[in-house]
Amino acid sequence: MSRTPAKPATHTRPRVAKTNQAAEGQAGNTRASVRPAPANKHAVVAKGQLHPRNPHQGRYDFTLLCQASPALQRFVLNGPKGATIDFADAAAVKALNQALLAHYYAIQNWDIPDGYLCPPIPGRADYVHSLADLLASCHRGKVPTGAEITVLDVGIGANAIYPIIGHHAYGWSFIGADIDAGALQSVAAICAANPSLAAALQCRRQPDVQQIFGNIIQPGEIIDLTLCNPPFHASADDAAVGSVRKLRNLNSQKPRNQQQANLDRARLNFGGRNNELWCDGGELAFIRRMIRDSQRFAAQVFWFSTLVSKGENVAPIRKALQAAKAVDVRVIEMTQGQKISRLVAWTYQPLAQQQAWSQFRWRR
Repeated sequence: MSRTPAKPATHTRPRVAKTNQAAEGQAGNTRASVRPAPANKHAVVAKGQLHPRNPHQGRYDFTLLCQASPALQRFVLNGPKGATIDFADAAAVKALNQALLAHYYAIQNWDIPDGYLCPPIPGRADYVHSLADLLASCHRGKVPTGAEITVLDVGIGANAIYPIIGHHAYGWSFIGADIDAGALQSVAAICAANPSLAAALQCRRQPDVQQIFGNIIQPGEIIDLTLCNPPFHASADDAAVGSVRKLRNLNSQKPRNQQQANLDRARLNFGGRNNELWCDGGELAFIRRMIRDSQRFAAQVFWFSTLVSKGENVAPIRKALQAAKAVDVRVIEMTQGQKISRLVAWTYQPLAQQQAWSQFRWRR
């Protein structure tokens, strides 16, 4: 994983053709489950839809999900549009994630401690598949696959969702970094219960909250891609208000006494620990710090990336990247129903080095 790309190639950057071909959503085992994008093609995402290779299209099929994980059955409700769960119930959301991971990603044993972030898997999958397209745009339209591709997950949390999706879909190897020892213990337990994931994921503790890549990326280590879901609130109070607002939206059709019970639960840190939800200065300050730190590792990483939850932060992020002398900056929008999110990716690799990296390191 630490090979340095060979000397630059001399050919010009290839054009990338596009397609909207979707991938199948079947579970499989570690090596056999790798499903690369079609050669010389890369996905076009229709407005308001998930990525075409995202298996979580449309409404959840609770019949199949309950077959994959029978524990989900007790949380299934009959809603106006068919089967559903109470998305304000943390236990129900966790049970849904367990079923999704079992059915689509061959993860039969997954759990997280109380109080840690329980992520929405469809949106996380969109980020991974969008990043795969980013790599494909530099590799003749073909997503590079296999264990030789190394991805750094900054802030892996307790759930290991990105490594689970990325390894299953593309066979990538992952480094998971976090400042929270409890989160890393949870990931270790998930790996111990799922040996195929354990072979593809190593975790590293970040001892310094002021650093992002320092202490994690080792001298001479080559990273193809970094990803991050940064804390986006500016304070603990802002995070609490955000949790209450989210639950109010989910509870709008429920009896008043049940609404109040769920709001009380939000105030007890429902759905995320402090370092997962907020940092001083919020999302923008965190990403600016990430950009500054990325400059030190410009020669060791091809693409840096981060989610950006607030659209108004894109312009100042672009400005920071311009000041950092990033060679290429991409802003990629993702949609899930009415929700719009985006990722920002940047590289310091000049075009000749990009071509060399693709030709000599990404062999598949």
